[in-house]
Amino acid sequence: MKRYFFPLLLVLLVAFGFAFSGFGSRDTMRNIDNDSFRSGEKLDYIVHYGLINAAQATIDIDNDIQMINNRPCYKVNVFGKTTGSFDFFLKVRDTWRSYIDTTSIVPQRFHRNIEEGKYRKKENIMFDHYKNLATVEDKKETNTFKVPDNVQDIVSGVYYLRTLDYDKRKMNEPIKIQGFFDDEVFDFTVTYKGKETVETKAGKIKAIKLVPKMPKNKLFDGEDAITVYLSDDKNKIPVLIQAEMFVGSVKINLSKYKGLKSPLAIAKN
Repeated sequence: MKRYFFPLLLVLLVAFGFAFSGFGSRDTMRNIDNDSFRSGEKLDYIVHYGLINAAQATIDIDNDIQMINNRPCYKVNVFGKTTGSFDFFLKVRDTWRSYIDTTSIVPQRFHRNIEEGKYRKKENIMFDHYKNLATVEDKKETNTFKVPDNVQDIVSGVYYLRTLDYDKRKMNEPIKIQGFFDDEVFDFTVTYKGKETVETKAGKIKAIKLVPKMPKNKLFDGEDAITVYLSDDKNKIPVLIQAEMFVGSVKINLSKYKGLKSPLAIAKN
C-alpha cells in the first residue's frame, strides 16, 4: 500500500473501509436502514501528534442529493490539511469524496486528490454493483477490477458501519469486513470492545470502542495499534481515534459538529 502521511485517512482506511460481501453478480441492490446520518452533517477534527496540533480534517455531507448511475447519493467530502510547523516539514492538502447510495450505503463513485509534499495522486473510481466491477481512472490509464458484492471505498465504509447496531454485539466479537483500495480487494477484522466515556474537544462523550486488527506494516506499532470510538447514540459518529505509530502517538479528536440527525451522547459530569 502506497504511503500517505495524513493520519486521519490512514486510520479511516484501516478501521472503517468496508462491508460484508462475497463475489458474484446481482440483479438488485441491498436496502440498509439508516437512522444515523443525513444531508448537512459536518464533523471537524484536530489531529494531534504527541502534544502538537499537526493537522485538521473536515467530513461533511453535502446538502443536496446527487444522481450517480441513476441512483440518489449522498455526496460526502473529506478534507485534510497539515497546520503550523507540520506545514513546513510536509505540506498536506488531501481531498477524498464518495457518492454514497442513499438506499444501499455503497459507493457509486469515489474521488481522491492527494497532495503531500511533492507527492501527487489523483483518481476517480466508478462502481458497477450489478456487475461487481470498479473502473479506476487516473492521469495515466484506466483499469477495471472485479470487486465483491456491496464493496465499500474508504469513506463510504465509515457510513456503512455507522448503520450497524452495536447493542447486539458481544464483547470481543469480531466483525469481518472487506474493501477496495489502491486497486486491491482486501480483508480486515474489527473487534467490538464494549463502551467507554471519552474526552474530546467537543466534550465528554459516551462511546462504542472498536479495535481493528492491523496487518504487519511500517506505520503502526502492532496489530492492535488503533482504537476507534464511535458515539454511543443513533449517530455513531467517530469522536476519537488513537493510533500508536512507530514515529509516535497520533490522536484524532472531534472538535466541532453540526447537522446531526440525533442528539449526541454527551456524558453528564
